[in-house]
Amino acid sequence: MSEESVPQQGGGTGQPKGLLQQMEELMAALNADLSALDADLQSAGRGVEESEAG
Repeated sequence: MSEESVPQQGGGTGQPKGLLQQMEELMAALNADLSALDADLQSAGRGVEESEAG
C-alpha cells in the first residue's frame, strides 16, 4: 500500500490538508491550461471569422 504523495504533517489533519493542497495545485494548473487554450481558441476563431467574411 503506497501513500506516495501525502506527507503527514502535525496536528492530526495532515492527510486532508495535503489532499486539499493537492487539489488546489491541480485546479491552479487546470485554470492556467484553460486560460491558454481559451486564448488560442479566441485567436483561431478570429482567423476563421476573417476568412469567412471575405
